Amino acid sequence: MLPFLFCLNSRVALSQSGSSVQDDPTWSRANAITRAVQEISPAVVGINVTAVQEQQVSPFAADPFFRQFFQNDPFYRQFMQRQKIEIQSLGSGFIISSDGYIVTNGHVVQNATRVLVTMTDGTRRPAKIIGHDSNTDIALLKIDGDNLPYCKFGNSDSILIGEWAIAFGNPFGLFDINNKPTVTVGVISSLGMNLKAESNEYSGMIETDAAINPGNSGGPLVDADGRVIGMNTMIYTAGVSQSYIGYGFAIPINRIRLIVEQLREYGKVVRHGWVGLELQTVDESIAKSLDMSEMSGALVNSVAPGSPAEKAGFIPGDIILKYQDDPVRDAGTLQSQLSDLQPGTQVKFEILRENKLLHFTLKVGTRETK
Repeated sequence: MLPFLFCLNSRVALSQSGSSVQDDPTWSRANAITRAVQEISPAVVGINVTAVQEQQVSPFAADPFFRQFFQNDPFYRQFMQRQKIEIQSLGSGFIISSDGYIVTNGHVVQNATRVLVTMTDGTRRPAKIIGHDSNTDIALLKIDGDNLPYCKFGNSDSILIGEWAIAFGNPFGLFDINNKPTVTVGVISSLGMNLKAESNEYSGMIETDAAINPGNSGGPLVDADGRVIGMNTMIYTAGVSQSYIGYGFAIPINRIRLIVEQLREYGKVVRHGWVGLELQTVDESIAKSLDMSEMSGALVNSVAPGSPAEKAGFIPGDIILKYQDDPVRDAGTLQSQLSDLQPGTQVKFEILRENKLLHFTLKVGTRETK
């Protein structure tokens, strides 16, 4: 028995002359999304990675039962050795400059011995890993080339919940079939999400319902203006499923921009900046105890002696409501933003102390400078 199928908007509107609206030269299916896709697609790449992984030659080698009988046997010692094997994996990336710099996730190229980038013209080019930052899961690659198509950055601080979001990438290796990225469309579902996946902690993430699947990691998340606002990094799954079920998360492009600048210059992220604040998110109990009308901001638990925070005027018990004129949603996001600051940077805070609003300007120091 055939399944029941139905079509939406299957009727074609007719003009008075009886012709369809598609025959009208002013009618077009092109819109902001199709224009964004046309602009971004040539700068999206598929990434194929060869990496080395160690594994036990035999699953029985480390078993205590076998060890007590065979630990002096040379064949057993051979089984005990760990063997290095090559594994293949794939991901996505996007070109950010005409001379071939590419951004992707750090976990895409982790332990890589060889990285091949597939372009939309079908060519494959070896890529060099310029650097990667495990804290933010961001990596910078480089391929040889001139006048390459590249993505333009948007502003992730101005994203609106509910606006269009377009995800590009190489899910399940589909890029290799026709040398074109897969495109999915959704909306921005939420902002400032703090999540933990395996050994990584992610803060301030962008949530979208645009479909993201294995292989999409490292691909761009784009707004309707064709500007990159984030990098697709992880998905929410249930049980053992590793496929999309409704929620994907992207690293904001403003953070990527800061990390990439350092990777390009130093090959790593230099974190010498020091503020000296220990923070805690204002939860329901804290808000109630402080007679706050809503749960927002970050509570200052402690201030390091001699730190820039102490010199700026912070004391334990202060509630940070705004950072750089933006509302503070939680301590994790703010702590992550502060950890990326370089020495000498000046930043502004709005503080709630004993029902009074205060404004501090803090100059970031270094841990070596007390």
